[in-house]
Amino acid sequence: MTEPEPPGGEGASEAGRPVAGTDQSAVAGTDQSAVDHRPAPAGKVATGRFWSARRVPAALVAAVVLGAAGLLLYDVAAVRADRPAMEWRRRLADHLADWRLDEVGVLAVSAAVALLGVLLLALALTPGLRALLTMRPGRAGVRAALDRDAAALVLRDRAMEVSGVQSVRVKMRRSKASVRARSHFRPVDEVRADLDKALGAGLKELGLARPPALAVRVGRPPAGKK
Repeated sequence: MTEPEPPGGEGASEAGRPVAGTDQSAVAGTDQSAVDHRPAPAGKVATGRFWSARRVPAALVAAVVLGAAGLLLYDVAAVRADRPAMEWRRRLADHLADWRLDEVGVLAVSAAVALLGVLLLALALTPGLRALLTMRPGRAGVRAALDRDAAALVLRDRAMEVSGVQSVRVKMRRSKASVRARSHFRPVDEVRADLDKALGAGLKELGLARPPALAVRVGRPPAGKK
């Protein structure tokens, strides 16, 4: 009688050992991550903020303003060419003739229009999406971002693992992570030191392109609360 071949045929390993030259992740199963955590080559992947799609409505508003300005310019040119002005402009001119430039209403409207213009310029020239934190590039051509609320939740979970911490409040900004914790036992200085260590490691694990500064405050719960 011939001995039965081991499962998998000739390519199977002896005593459960992987065959040389095979992919270890393929042998171990699908539990291992396939993400390449090595940093991408410098200068090839952008780490700037993501741009919001609000540039499209800003462009539409600019087009409307441009059309209105063109219509007004056309009417002014027609008047210069000895043609009558449009009806809407004559009525508007008669109405504005009754107003004085130093009136409070005129100044308020002018200030509001100026602020609106500055706001539109800011919306058009800034990226927006302040709730997204850009992550370090892990592979060329791939960009990722992490929501600030999700990052704050991760830091909160890490802080709650520290011994002595009763409650934690985390406020995540683009440049600073503010953590306020309450400790119902253990010295406050020891809890703060453990929080600095745990949260510092947590910030590194988030993989942010520009990790925010960490500010930790630890106090005792109010009297009468345990």
